[in-house]
Amino acid sequence: MSASTAFALEDAAILEQGRKLFQTDAEPACAICHTLADAGTKGKVGPVLDELKPSEERVLNALKNGKGSMPPFVDHLTADQMKILAKYVSTVTGGNSQRQ
Repeated sequence: MSASTAFALEDAAILEQGRKLFQTDAEPACAICHTLADAGTKGKVGPVLDELKPSEERVLNALKNGKGSMPPFVDHLTADQMKILAKYVSTVTGGNSQRQ
């Protein structure tokens, strides 16, 4: 297996973990409040993430500190889980390809 194939498999696994965290494993689940096409969710409380296209840093900041009515997740997710979730959201929305 080439190094690029290994990285692609690792990225796919991280994105799948992120999708699961978003849909059900975070407490409360992100899917309750947020709409995100890749996750198949239609939340009505938080911003539509496909439109917001947040960067990884922006998602991580919201998870750590909360934002608006969104609570911080530091007591519910590990630092690694927050990083995985931030990478997932920013990747599937195209947020990492933009400057925030």
